[in-house]
Amino acid sequence: MGLGTMFKANKAYRAQKNGDTAGAMRLYEECFQEGLDDARYVMAYGVLLIRDGQYQKAKDFLVKHQKAPGMTPDQRVNLIVDYAACCFRLGDLDKGVRKLEELYRKGPNGLIYQTLGYLYVEQFDMTKKAAFLARETELQEQEAPALAAFEEADGAETPRTLEEKWEAGRQKALRFNQEAVEYDDEDPICLDNLAQTWYRVMGDREKAKPFFDKAHAIKPEQIDTLYFLSRYDLERGDKAAAVEKLEKALEGRISVLNYCGREQLEAEIKALKENA
Repeated sequence: MGLGTMFKANKAYRAQKNGDTAGAMRLYEECFQEGLDDARYVMAYGVLLIRDGQYQKAKDFLVKHQKAPGMTPDQRVNLIVDYAACCFRLGDLDKGVRKLEELYRKGPNGLIYQTLGYLYVEQFDMTKKAAFLARETELQEQEAPALAAFEEADGAETPRTLEEKWEAGRQKALRFNQEAVEYDDEDPICLDNLAQTWYRVMGDREKAKPFFDKAHAIKPEQIDTLYFLSRYDLERGDKAAAVEKLEKALEGRISVLNYCGREQLEAEIKALKENA
């Protein structure tokens, strides 16, 4: 890799900053084909791929360059967070959670609390209970022969039931997101995660509302907070207020870790306006 590659990488970075996604993508790809392995550009290109929805390509790229020279501890955390987000969008949420739990055990920080907290909400959302139980059943069936032999040899206790595993997961999500808010009670993402835990995991909208309100007061443009607050508007029959919040949410940059996508927001706004 020569100076020309580094010059091109800088050009790609500037293009990315200026919103020229296609130009940046093309230049980055040329650079990495030429042997670029600089942590700064690894992280920048990984983010670009994720924002473009190329989750498998981003995941493979991050794995390949996870030991890029000069990578700082903070960049390493960001890389694993981005990797976990890709796992989530590719349908392997459990793997993403495990990687972030490994990071958390080494020492939590705000980004880990934000990301792992949200993935716990996704993992134990009430609407996903059936899928969780089916997945756990399959895992138990795969592990049954080895487990039976272990129990016979060591007198181990019978594993807890699937329902107990589900309940333990729900409680873990709640404890973790409460801990995240204790770590920083002014972090709007952690506040929103705790609100979503009460709303989506525990099924208690009343307990969720104060945390959505506090998150909104700190960051009025936060997309998911606006979406869930619009649910309360609709419950009161105030479609105009709900539309206002959804339109505000649509103005933001929707990320890989947002509950609502652009198409979902647009479709709901259209439906509410048509039925006003």
